[in-house]
Amino acid sequence: IEGKMEEHSGIYECVYKTSPVIKGQVTVSVAPQVMAYKKSEHGNEGDTGVMICKNPSFPPVSSWVWYKNGQEPIVNGSGRYIIKSTGNKTELRILKLNIEEDTGDYHCNATNSQGFGGATVNLRVRSRLAALWPFLGIVAEVLVLVTIIFIYEKRRKPDEVLDDDDGGSAPLKSNATNHKDKNVRQRNAN
Repeated sequence: IEGKMEEHSGIYECVYKTSPVIKGQVTVSVAPQVMAYKKSEHGNEGDTGVMICKNPSFPPVSSWVWYKNGQEPIVNGSGRYIIKSTGNKTELRILKLNIEEDTGDYHCNATNSQGFGGATVNLRVRSRLAALWPFLGIVAEVLVLVTIIFIYEKRRKPDEVLDDDDGGSAPLKSNATNHKDKNVRQRNAN
């Protein structure tokens, strides 16, 4: 087996197909190689936060423990915390996230017969109004632009305004011949 032991941990079986079949087993065991599903999780205030750690190595984890910022272990069912753990996966759910109380680093530690390992997940809790700030910025920008355009239009010089005294009629086209000395009358058909 080449490479890291933890990537190849497990039970290997050698089978010699005779009558009767002869088998042999080799077990490659390592301490837990815990990985966070995501190193950083984001949640909105009042929602449920979910953090997951897993251990792909063998043997399965016998005990999972969660800590917040290196404090006392989090107890399943205490307060707003729910922990669901299986052999190689653990999940910490925090109900009704609170910005002040729940933001921080959460550590998941695993123990098996070969030792222990851990990983850290950073939880960031956003205010429910966080999405409102970009919208308000866009509205403010539009208001500033409309105000600038309005002021510009009010201060524009009068000679820049198009002269519209003729009521929008265009002069009539004349024939190709020159009528210098003739008394020609033209009439608009408006």
